[in-house]
Amino acid sequence: MNKSDLIDHIAAQTAISKADAERALTATLEGIRRTLKKGNTIQILGFGSFSVGRRAGRTGRNPRTGESVTISASRVVKFKPGKHLKDAVN
Repeated sequence: MNKSDLIDHIAAQTAISKADAERALTATLEGIRRTLKKGNTIQILGFGSFSVGRRAGRTGRNPRTGESVTISASRVVKFKPGKHLKDAVN
């Protein structure tokens, strides 16, 4: 499912126009992005939680040349599914 499919699904389930569904989805995703950018956690009961973690810097290897490469530290988004989502998938 891509963003267009998700917009179509939202519009069909809520009986709103596709334009309104797109604005709602865009606003939701933007809210999630801004919250994670601040380093905060988002918990959606029954679905899961998004959080920001740290990945330490490390030394990697270029597979083409075999040369060692320094990979800098970074922040990564983590997702932990909720119980209802796990149960629905299994």
